[in-house]
Amino acid sequence: MLTLCLLFFLVALLYSAAGFGGGSSYLAILALWGMDFQLMKSTALLCNIAVVTGGVYHFYKQGHLPMKKAWQLSLISVPMAFVGSYLPLKQETFFLLLGLALTLAAVCMCYRLFFERNKDSEEVRQSNGYLYGLIGGGIGLLSGMTGIGGGIYLAPVLKLGKYDTSKNIAGLSSFFILVNSISGILGQVAKKQIVFNWEVVFPLLLAVIIGGQIGARLSAKVLKPKWVAAATALLILYAGVRMLLK
Repeated sequence: MLTLCLLFFLVALLYSAAGFGGGSSYLAILALWGMDFQLMKSTALLCNIAVVTGGVYHFYKQGHLPMKKAWQLSLISVPMAFVGSYLPLKQETFFLLLGLALTLAAVCMCYRLFFERNKDSEEVRQSNGYLYGLIGGGIGLLSGMTGIGGGIYLAPVLKLGKYDTSKNIAGLSSFFILVNSISGILGQVAKKQIVFNWEVVFPLLLAVIIGGQIGARLSAKVLKPKWVAAATALLILYAGVRMLLK
């Protein structure tokens, strides 16, 4: 259990500095640990909420969370995350979807690590809010079905579309993860299939809260997490491919 808590702490520390919750990595780790799939979803969503709540506050306080854009991205995604979480999924279907989602998440992480430039003065284009709202809705549905907050998919899309500056995209991703994770939890509660084992969940929540609070206060320049994040991407890719092969 101590090893699991340490891994969750490190994931929260790294992800929160970039505006993410770490849901994809939590799910990958729990899957490799052989945890029950219903407990995996609820645990990952709760950990997401615990990490990004502080991040949303800090991004908003620093002026890096444009609320109009945040609600444009989330207006469709929130109900879709609820629907995705409410849908009945067999264990085999869940792991198939999760395997695909983790593999895609690893690709997105590699894009951010090796192709994305971290500058505050990037060009920002005039964007179609309706189009990005629909994209957010699709990511929200996947988020609810798998227990991934969705920020890891949203951020590269926003970056490629030059939707906003890097810091604002981090703030938007953090907000997106928070509202979708809450909606996903509510969907599980509504269908009465939410599963908690507080002996497992509580120490993991404590680990990610501490890691998330530290990460939210540090910049990527301080942490220099590139190679650790690369190792995380490999972990996610390994877990995703392993699920698909099974």
